[in-house]
Amino acid sequence: MSIFTPFKRPACVWAFATSMFILPLSGSARSLDIPSSSFGISFGNSKAFTGLRLNYRDRDVNFVNGINITLWKPYESNQLSRIIGFSFGTLPGGGSLIGLQLGGLGIAADTNVKGISLALLGIGSGAEVKGLSIAGLGLGSGGIVTGVNIGGLGVGAGGVLSGITLAGLGVGSGGNVMGLNAAGLGIGAGGDLVGITVAGLGAGAAENATGLQCAGFGVGVGGKLTGISIAGFGVGAGGEIVGISLAGFGVGAGNRIRGITIGGLGVGAGSELGGITLAGLGAGGRSVKGLTMAGITVAGKELRGVQLALGTVRVVDDGHMSLFSASAFNHIQGMQSGLSIGLVNYARRLKGLQLGVINIVRDNRKYLRVLPLFNVGFK
Repeated sequence: MSIFTPFKRPACVWAFATSMFILPLSGSARSLDIPSSSFGISFGNSKAFTGLRLNYRDRDVNFVNGINITLWKPYESNQLSRIIGFSFGTLPGGGSLIGLQLGGLGIAADTNVKGISLALLGIGSGAEVKGLSIAGLGLGSGGIVTGVNIGGLGVGAGGVLSGITLAGLGVGSGGNVMGLNAAGLGIGAGGDLVGITVAGLGAGAAENATGLQCAGFGVGVGGKLTGISIAGFGVGAGGEIVGISLAGFGVGAGNRIRGITIGGLGVGAGSELGGITLAGLGAGGRSVKGLTMAGITVAGKELRGVQLALGTVRVVDDGHMSLFSASAFNHIQGMQSGLSIGLVNYARRLKGLQLGVINIVRDNRKYLRVLPLFNVGFK
């Protein structure tokens, strides 16, 4: 009996098709295409196809529009391919993957991954990951990552990272990090940190941070920190802090602090400390303005506003205190313009009133320098 009976022909066709799909192919464009070499169903390494395509491992592919199913990662020569539609396999990849990507182990693209991407281990792209991306371990791009990004361990981008980003350990970007970002350990940006940031350990930016930043240990930026910042240990900025800042230990800025600032131990600014400030031990700056309260001391060269401390309010040499201060010892080594109340009040020059047990005005006449109950500037 001939092997080309109606019962044998389908078996031959399917055997041939299966061999094209399962076995690695030596030719770069060897395939069985039904009904055409450009559309329909393709078994093998068709280079430009629309429809359902099944191949062991892609090589030198131009484009696929439709469903592309592969068993193994593509060859390096496949870096210019463009897959649009549904990509499925152990390690689907190519130049650009656009649409729905499902990877048994991972997903990798030399240029772009766009759309919905799901992988058991990792997702990576040389230039851009965009859309909804979920990876069991990590997700990363040499360029931009934008959209909803979830990595079991980490999410990283060489450029901008934006959207909603969640990671079990860390989130990092060589550029800006923008949007809603949450990580079990830390979040870092080589540029700006913008939006809502929540980290179990620390959050930081090489430049500025704007929005809500919460970290179990610390929040720090190299430039300006604006918004609401909450940290279990410390909040710091190399430039200025503007907004509401709360830290279990301390808040500090190399330049200015303005707003509502609360530090469990201390609050300090290299230039100006302004607004409402509360510190467990001490608060200080070259210029201190507004309402400042500290458990032990408030200090600065220029104090303007209301200063309250259990220990001392201190103005350094040739400084100035204006309006009101109250502490056990008000030590004004300069000009006092206003009212001071304490057990001991000292001022070099006084244009105002001292109320306390001992009141000292150094520039007063000798017999008026030290008075009980009150003193004024008699000179």
